[in-house]
Amino acid sequence: MKPTDFSKNVTDFLSLYLPGERGLSYNTVCAYKDTFVLFLNFMKEKQDINPNKLTLQQITQERVIAFLDWIQRERHCSSSTRNARLAALHCFFNYLQYRCPVKLFEWQRILSIPAKKTEKRVRSYLSLDAIKLLFDQIDSTSMKGKRDIALLSLMYDSGARVTEMINLVPSSINFNRPSTIKLIGKGNKGRIVPLMESQIRLLNNYMQCNRLMEPHTASYPLFENGRMGKLSRMGISRILKKYTDQAKVLQPAWYPSNVTPHIFRHSKAMHLLQSGVNLVYIRDFLGHASITTTEMYARADSKLKREALEKASVNVIRNENNKEPRWLKDTELLEWLKALK
Repeated sequence: MKPTDFSKNVTDFLSLYLPGERGLSYNTVCAYKDTFVLFLNFMKEKQDINPNKLTLQQITQERVIAFLDWIQRERHCSSSTRNARLAALHCFFNYLQYRCPVKLFEWQRILSIPAKKTEKRVRSYLSLDAIKLLFDQIDSTSMKGKRDIALLSLMYDSGARVTEMINLVPSSINFNRPSTIKLIGKGNKGRIVPLMESQIRLLNNYMQCNRLMEPHTASYPLFENGRMGKLSRMGISRILKKYTDQAKVLQPAWYPSNVTPHIFRHSKAMHLLQSGVNLVYIRDFLGHASITTTEMYARADSKLKREALEKASVNVIRNENNKEPRWLKDTELLEWLKALK
Protein backbone atom coordinates (compact mmCIF):
# COMPACT_ATOMS: atom_id res chain seq x y z
CA MET A 1 0.00 0.00 0.00
CA LYS A 2 1.41 3.34 -1.08
CA PRO A 3 1.55 5.98 1.70
CA THR A 4 -0.33 9.25 1.10
CA ASP A 5 0.93 12.80 1.53
CA PHE A 6 -1.45 13.18 4.47
CA SER A 7 -0.03 10.18 6.35
CA LYS A 8 3.55 11.34 5.70
CA ASN A 9 2.90 14.88 6.94
CA VAL A 10 0.92 13.80 10.02
CA THR A 11 3.67 11.35 10.97
CA ASP A 12 6.38 14.01 10.63
CA PHE A 13 4.23 16.55 12.48
CA LEU A 14 3.61 14.29 15.50
CA SER A 15 6.94 12.49 15.73
CA LEU A 16 9.43 15.17 14.60
CA TYR A 17 8.00 18.68 14.55
CA LEU A 18 6.04 18.80 17.84
CA PRO A 19 8.55 17.08 20.14
CA GLY A 20 11.65 18.23 18.23
CA GLU A 21 11.23 21.73 16.80
CA ARG A 22 8.46 22.84 19.17
CA GLY A 23 9.71 20.93 22.22
CA LEU A 24 6.18 20.00 23.32
CA SER A 25 5.67 17.48 26.09
CA TYR A 26 4.61 13.87 25.62
CA ASN A 27 1.14 14.62 27.03
CA THR A 28 0.59 17.50 24.60
CA VAL A 29 1.66 15.37 21.64
CA CYS A 30 -0.76 12.65 22.80
CA ALA A 31 -3.59 15.20 22.93
CA TYR A 32 -2.79 16.28 19.35
CA LYS A 33 -2.65 12.63 18.29
CA ASP A 34 -6.13 12.04 19.73
CA THR A 35 -7.44 14.87 17.56
CA PHE A 36 -6.21 13.14 14.41
CA VAL A 37 -7.66 9.80 15.52
CA LEU A 38 -11.04 11.51 15.84
CA PHE A 39 -10.60 13.30 12.52
CA LEU A 40 -9.81 10.03 10.73
CA ASN A 41 -12.87 8.37 12.31
CA PHE A 42 -15.01 11.28 11.14
CA MET A 43 -13.67 11.09 7.59
CA LYS A 44 -14.41 7.37 7.48
CA GLU A 45 -17.86 7.43 9.10
CA LYS A 46 -19.27 10.67 7.69
CA GLN A 47 -17.27 11.36 4.53
CA ASP A 48 -16.79 7.74 3.44
CA ILE A 49 -13.04 8.23 2.97
CA ASN A 50 -10.78 5.41 4.07
CA PRO A 51 -7.96 6.68 6.35
CA ASN A 52 -5.46 4.70 4.25
CA LYS A 53 -6.42 6.73 1.19
CA LEU A 54 -6.95 10.17 2.70
CA THR A 55 -4.92 12.86 0.91
CA LEU A 56 -4.29 16.52 1.65
CA GLN A 57 -6.30 17.42 -1.46
CA GLN A 58 -9.43 16.02 0.21
CA ILE A 59 -9.14 18.21 3.30
CA THR A 60 -11.08 21.46 3.03
CA GLN A 61 -12.35 24.16 5.35
CA GLU A 62 -15.88 22.80 4.93
CA ARG A 63 -14.84 19.33 6.07
CA VAL A 64 -12.92 20.65 9.05
CA ILE A 65 -15.98 22.69 10.13
CA ALA A 66 -18.18 19.60 9.66
CA PHE A 67 -15.73 17.64 11.85
CA LEU A 68 -15.93 20.26 14.61
CA ASP A 69 -19.73 20.27 14.42
CA TRP A 70 -19.73 16.45 14.58
CA ILE A 71 -17.64 16.56 17.76
CA GLN A 72 -20.26 18.69 19.50
CA ARG A 73 -23.45 17.31 17.96
CA GLU A 74 -22.81 13.55 17.99
CA ARG A 75 -20.06 13.15 20.57
CA HIS A 76 -21.66 15.74 22.89
CA CYS A 77 -18.38 17.55 23.54
CA SER A 78 -18.26 21.02 25.04
CA SER A 79 -17.18 24.16 23.22
CA SER A 80 -13.92 24.04 25.20
CA THR A 81 -13.17 20.55 23.84
CA ARG A 82 -14.08 21.71 20.33
CA ASN A 83 -11.66 24.61 20.69
CA ALA A 84 -8.90 22.28 21.88
CA ARG A 85 -9.37 20.08 18.79
CA LEU A 86 -9.40 23.16 16.57
CA ALA A 87 -6.16 24.40 18.17
CA ALA A 88 -4.47 21.08 17.33
CA LEU A 89 -5.65 21.31 13.72
CA HIS A 90 -4.60 24.95 13.47
CA CYS A 91 -1.11 23.96 14.58
CA PHE A 92 -0.97 21.26 11.90
CA PHE A 93 -2.17 23.48 9.07
CA ASN A 94 0.14 26.26 10.14
CA TYR A 95 2.93 23.66 9.84
CA LEU A 96 1.65 22.71 6.36
CA GLN A 97 1.91 26.32 5.15
CA TYR A 98 5.67 25.83 5.00
CA ARG A 99 5.78 22.11 4.16
CA CYS A 100 3.10 22.08 1.48
CA PRO A 101 2.52 25.63 0.17
CA VAL A 102 0.76 24.40 -2.99
CA LYS A 103 -2.53 24.48 -1.06
CA LEU A 104 -1.64 27.59 0.92
CA PHE A 105 -5.01 29.27 0.24
CA GLU A 106 -6.94 26.29 1.64
CA TRP A 107 -4.69 26.07 4.69
CA GLN A 108 -5.31 29.74 5.39
CA ARG A 109 -9.07 29.20 5.05
CA ILE A 110 -8.83 26.48 7.70
CA LEU A 111 -6.68 28.71 9.91
CA SER A 112 -9.40 31.38 9.69
CA ILE A 113 -11.93 29.12 11.47
CA PRO A 114 -12.56 30.92 14.78
CA ALA A 115 -12.74 29.34 18.20
CA LYS A 116 -16.15 29.29 19.84
CA LYS A 117 -16.88 31.61 22.70
CA THR A 118 -17.07 29.72 25.97
CA GLU A 119 -18.48 30.59 29.36
CA LYS A 120 -15.90 31.18 32.07
CA ARG A 121 -16.38 28.53 34.71
CA VAL A 122 -16.43 29.40 38.38
CA ARG A 123 -13.45 27.73 40.02
CA SER A 124 -14.43 25.51 42.92
CA TYR A 125 -12.12 25.26 45.89
CA LEU A 126 -12.13 23.75 49.36
CA SER A 127 -11.85 25.69 52.59
CA LEU A 128 -8.97 25.02 54.97
CA ASP A 129 -11.40 23.27 57.32
CA ALA A 130 -12.57 21.02 54.49
CA ILE A 131 -8.96 20.12 53.60
CA LYS A 132 -8.16 19.33 57.24
CA LEU A 133 -11.29 17.20 57.70
CA LEU A 134 -10.49 15.24 54.54
CA PHE A 135 -6.94 14.52 55.78
CA ASP A 136 -8.32 13.46 59.16
CA GLN A 137 -10.06 10.53 57.45
CA ILE A 138 -6.73 8.94 56.47
CA ASP A 139 -5.32 6.22 58.73
CA SER A 140 -1.67 7.27 58.61
CA THR A 141 -0.58 4.23 60.69
CA SER A 142 -1.14 1.78 57.81
CA MET A 143 1.22 1.43 54.84
CA LYS A 144 -1.44 2.53 52.36
CA GLY A 145 -2.45 5.38 54.65
CA LYS A 146 1.15 6.63 54.84
CA ARG A 147 1.20 6.79 51.05
CA ASP A 148 -2.19 8.48 50.81
CA ILE A 149 -1.51 11.20 53.38
CA ALA A 150 1.92 11.91 51.85
CA LEU A 151 0.40 12.01 48.36
CA LEU A 152 -2.63 14.20 49.05
CA SER A 153 -0.91 16.60 51.44
CA LEU A 154 1.97 17.06 48.98
CA MET A 155 -0.47 17.66 46.13
CA TYR A 156 -2.12 20.42 48.18
CA ASP A 157 1.05 21.97 49.68
CA SER A 158 2.89 22.14 46.35
CA GLY A 159 -0.13 23.11 44.21
CA ALA A 160 0.96 20.39 41.78
CA ARG A 161 -1.01 19.23 38.77
CA VAL A 162 -2.00 15.57 38.86
CA THR A 163 0.40 14.71 36.01
CA GLU A 164 3.22 16.37 37.96
CA MET A 165 2.42 14.13 40.93
CA ILE A 166 2.35 11.02 38.75
CA ASN A 167 5.84 11.71 37.38
CA LEU A 168 7.53 12.42 40.72
CA VAL A 169 10.55 10.32 41.69
CA PRO A 170 12.45 10.21 45.02
CA SER A 171 15.24 12.37 43.58
CA SER A 172 12.65 15.14 43.03
CA ILE A 173 12.72 15.78 46.79
CA ASN A 174 15.52 17.83 48.33
CA PHE A 175 15.58 17.17 52.09
CA ASN A 176 18.37 19.68 52.75
CA ARG A 177 17.19 22.94 54.26
CA PRO A 178 15.45 24.80 52.81
CA SER A 179 13.59 21.68 51.64
CA THR A 180 12.15 21.79 48.13
CA ILE A 181 10.54 19.67 45.45
CA LYS A 182 11.13 19.89 41.71
CA LEU A 183 7.99 19.66 39.59
CA ILE A 184 7.99 19.18 35.82
CA GLY A 185 4.95 20.96 34.40
CA LYS A 186 3.47 21.71 31.00
CA GLY A 187 5.94 21.86 28.15
CA ASN A 188 8.54 20.04 30.31
CA LYS A 189 9.09 23.26 32.26
CA GLY A 190 10.54 22.64 35.71
CA ARG A 191 9.96 24.71 38.83
CA ILE A 192 11.21 24.48 42.40
CA VAL A 193 8.59 24.65 45.17
CA PRO A 194 9.48 25.02 48.87
CA LEU A 195 8.17 22.43 51.34
CA MET A 196 7.09 22.93 54.92
CA GLU A 197 8.62 20.97 57.81
CA SER A 198 5.39 19.06 58.46
CA GLN A 199 5.32 17.94 54.82
CA ILE A 200 8.94 16.85 54.94
CA ARG A 201 8.22 14.71 58.02
CA LEU A 202 5.35 12.96 56.23
CA LEU A 203 7.45 12.34 53.11
CA ASN A 204 10.44 11.15 55.14
CA ASN A 205 8.28 8.70 57.10
CA TYR A 206 6.62 7.39 53.93
CA MET A 207 9.87 7.04 51.99
CA GLN A 208 11.69 5.35 54.89
CA CYS A 209 8.91 2.77 55.23
CA ASN A 210 8.99 2.06 51.48
CA ARG A 211 12.82 2.06 51.23
CA LEU A 212 12.79 4.97 48.80
CA MET A 213 15.71 6.75 50.46
CA GLU A 214 18.28 4.34 49.02
CA PRO A 215 20.38 5.58 46.06
CA HIS A 216 19.23 2.89 43.60
CA THR A 217 15.57 3.99 44.03
CA ALA A 218 16.23 7.60 42.92
CA SER A 219 14.31 7.15 39.65
CA TYR A 220 11.55 4.89 40.98
CA PRO A 221 7.98 6.29 41.04
CA LEU A 222 7.56 8.22 44.28
CA PHE A 223 3.95 7.06 44.60
CA GLU A 224 3.21 3.52 43.43
CA ASN A 225 0.04 1.57 42.78
CA GLY A 226 -0.58 -2.02 43.90
CA ARG A 227 1.41 -3.37 40.93
CA MET A 228 4.54 -1.38 41.80
CA GLY A 229 3.98 0.99 38.89
CA LYS A 230 3.15 4.68 38.63
CA LEU A 231 -0.17 5.81 40.03
CA SER A 232 -2.47 6.87 37.20
CA ARG A 233 -4.71 9.92 37.05
CA MET A 234 -7.66 7.61 37.73
CA GLY A 235 -5.81 6.00 40.64
CA ILE A 236 -5.22 9.36 42.35
CA SER A 237 -8.85 10.33 41.71
CA ARG A 238 -10.03 7.12 43.40
CA ILE A 239 -7.83 7.77 46.45
CA LEU A 240 -9.18 11.31 46.76
CA LYS A 241 -12.79 10.17 46.31
CA LYS A 242 -12.44 7.55 49.05
CA TYR A 243 -11.56 10.12 51.73
CA THR A 244 -13.84 12.83 50.33
CA ASP A 245 -16.84 10.50 50.60
CA GLN A 246 -15.95 9.83 54.24
CA ALA A 247 -15.58 13.55 54.99
CA LYS A 248 -18.87 14.35 53.21
CA VAL A 249 -20.74 12.18 55.69
CA LEU A 250 -19.55 14.51 58.47
CA GLN A 251 -19.84 17.87 56.65
CA PRO A 252 -21.71 17.50 53.33
CA ALA A 253 -22.02 21.27 52.84
CA TRP A 254 -18.25 21.73 52.75
CA TYR A 255 -17.68 19.78 49.53
CA PRO A 256 -18.90 20.26 45.93
CA SER A 257 -20.53 17.32 44.15
CA ASN A 258 -17.35 16.48 42.25
CA VAL A 259 -14.03 16.81 44.07
CA THR A 260 -11.19 16.26 41.58
CA PRO A 261 -7.41 16.27 42.16
CA HIS A 262 -7.19 19.64 40.41
CA ILE A 263 -9.39 21.23 43.08
CA PHE A 264 -6.43 20.92 45.48
CA ARG A 265 -4.42 23.17 43.16
CA HIS A 266 -7.22 25.75 43.06
CA SER A 267 -7.63 25.53 46.83
CA LYS A 268 -3.94 26.16 47.49
CA ALA A 269 -3.95 29.16 45.15
CA MET A 270 -7.02 30.65 46.82
CA HIS A 271 -5.59 30.12 50.32
CA LEU A 272 -2.35 31.83 49.30
CA LEU A 273 -4.30 34.75 47.85
CA GLN A 274 -6.47 35.07 50.95
CA SER A 275 -3.30 35.10 53.07
CA GLY A 276 -2.11 38.19 51.20
CA VAL A 277 0.45 36.57 48.89
CA ASN A 278 1.09 38.64 45.75
CA LEU A 279 -0.34 37.26 42.49
CA VAL A 280 3.13 37.32 40.91
CA TYR A 281 4.43 34.89 43.53
CA ILE A 282 1.35 32.68 43.13
CA ARG A 283 1.96 32.64 39.37
CA ASP A 284 5.52 31.38 39.87
CA PHE A 285 4.40 28.91 42.54
CA LEU A 286 1.81 27.36 40.22
CA GLY A 287 4.02 27.51 37.14
CA HIS A 288 1.66 29.64 35.05
CA ALA A 289 3.14 31.06 31.85
CA SER A 290 1.18 34.30 32.26
CA ILE A 291 -0.20 36.18 35.25
CA THR A 292 -3.46 36.48 33.28
CA THR A 293 -4.11 32.84 34.12
CA THR A 294 -3.42 33.46 37.81
CA GLU A 295 -5.77 36.46 37.92
CA MET A 296 -8.78 34.12 37.72
CA TYR A 297 -8.29 33.39 41.42
CA ALA A 298 -8.57 37.06 42.29
CA ARG A 299 -11.76 37.29 40.23
CA ALA A 300 -13.20 34.21 41.94
CA ASP A 301 -12.65 35.29 45.55
CA SER A 302 -15.89 36.96 46.69
CA LYS A 303 -14.49 37.56 50.20
CA LEU A 304 -11.61 39.64 48.86
CA LYS A 305 -13.99 41.49 46.54
CA ARG A 306 -16.25 42.39 49.44
CA GLU A 307 -13.35 43.59 51.59
CA ALA A 308 -11.99 45.72 48.73
CA LEU A 309 -15.41 47.29 48.17
CA GLU A 310 -15.83 47.98 51.87
CA LYS A 311 -12.48 49.80 51.94
CA ALA A 312 -13.38 51.90 48.91
CA SER A 313 -17.02 52.55 49.74
CA VAL A 314 -18.43 55.89 50.89
CA ASN A 315 -21.58 56.00 52.97
CA VAL A 316 -24.01 58.00 50.83
CA ILE A 317 -27.11 56.86 52.72
CA ARG A 318 -28.15 59.33 55.41
CA ASN A 319 -28.13 57.93 58.92
CA GLU A 320 -31.66 58.15 60.33
CA ASN A 321 -30.24 58.94 63.78
CA ASN A 322 -28.40 61.89 62.35
CA LYS A 323 -30.69 63.72 59.94
CA GLU A 324 -28.27 66.57 59.31
CA PRO A 325 -25.08 65.98 57.23
CA ARG A 326 -22.04 66.07 59.48
CA TRP A 327 -20.28 68.79 57.49
CA LEU A 328 -23.07 71.23 58.27
CA LYS A 329 -22.05 71.14 61.94
CA ASP A 330 -18.47 72.05 61.11
CA THR A 331 -18.69 75.84 61.30
CA GLU A 332 -15.14 76.46 60.06
CA LEU A 333 -15.68 74.31 56.98
CA LEU A 334 -19.06 75.94 56.39
CA GLU A 335 -17.56 79.45 56.49
CA TRP A 336 -14.79 78.39 54.13
CA LEU A 337 -17.32 76.99 51.65
CA LYS A 338 -19.42 80.16 51.79
CA ALA A 339 -16.33 82.24 51.03
CA LEU A 340 -15.80 80.40 47.73
CA LYS A 341 -17.03 82.49 44.79
